[in-house]
Amino acid sequence: MDVPYDLTSYVRVLKMATTPTTEEFLQVSKIAGAGILLVGFVGFLIGAIMLFLTGGGGF
Repeated sequence: MDVPYDLTSYVRVLKMATTPTTEEFLQVSKIAGAGILLVGFVGFLIGAIMLFLTGGGGF
């Protein structure tokens, strides 16, 4: 592991990086939120199916 080489490559990446615009941030937030909702919905469906298949006591 060549520390000076690694450090210079990290500094170069940080210099190239920019702060996202508000529009970019909102778009990424919407996509991430939709992904979270989709995963939650799939988990809910799996849980409902498992509850149905196992007899579903408790309601």
